[in-house]
Amino acid sequence: MTKTMDTQNREEKPVLSLRGVNFRYTGKKSSVTALRDISFSVKKGEFLCVLGPSGCGKSTLLRIIAGLLRPTSGEVLMGNLPVEGPSWHRGVVFQAPTLYAWLNVRDNIAFGLKMRKFPQKKIRAITDQFIDLVGLKGFETQKPYELSGGMKQRVSLARALVNQPDIFLMDEPFGALDALTRQNMQALVRKIWDKTGNTFLLITHDVDESLALGTRVMVLSKSPGRILSEFYPDFTRRFLNGSGEKVRYLPEYIELREKILKEIIGQSGTAEDLPAP
Repeated sequence: MTKTMDTQNREEKPVLSLRGVNFRYTGKKSSVTALRDISFSVKKGEFLCVLGPSGCGKSTLLRIIAGLLRPTSGEVLMGNLPVEGPSWHRGVVFQAPTLYAWLNVRDNIAFGLKMRKFPQKKIRAITDQFIDLVGLKGFETQKPYELSGGMKQRVSLARALVNQPDIFLMDEPFGALDALTRQNMQALVRKIWDKTGNTFLLITHDVDESLALGTRVMVLSKSPGRILSEFYPDFTRRFLNGSGEKVRYLPEYIELREKILKEIIGQSGTAEDLPAP
């Protein structure tokens, strides 16, 4: 496995740990192994992006971490505690925004805090903070059907963030957006990660997205998914430091992009699901 890690990351206590995780989908007539022997940890403040060919188990992995699926074997730990089901400690955003159609923007974002019985005054203050952070000020009373796809995802981001989870899980949240909106949403997530210090895990099929956001990129093999390689890019910091889209044209960016693409294409045997160079 290709791996380079700095000393500081090694010394930090993991927020999340997976140990020997395997998962099999079992039907009436057959079963399929989706994940095999997955072991890794995530440190506080990391932005981990998980890539791999179609059908390699990326989304299954996220659902196991979120507590929506139980591994067939192995264990998932948050700190020292086993993951046994969904929890506000793990905020989740999916590709399709799962908003309540009958609630406006403010009430959708505040929903988790209300379920946790926060005082109304505190709910208002926290909700206002994150409405402002994701750029939804002025849209508080709008219903989901009145919003664009990008704005709906902003609501989804804020709704997960208000709970201040230990780790923020995203399953291809920008895959259905147009190219410009996707780029704007990536910039927003980068800003949120930098400002809040949250720990992020992003599932994506887009190599450029992983390099633009990740401080760590993990590549899974074709099914059954196993960890094939890991990389530790620093491009997201360069975006934040004002280099902008010029970062995508740096020789080291292009070199790493091509290296990751070759690994994924070598596993899948096709470039069908990958972005054009």
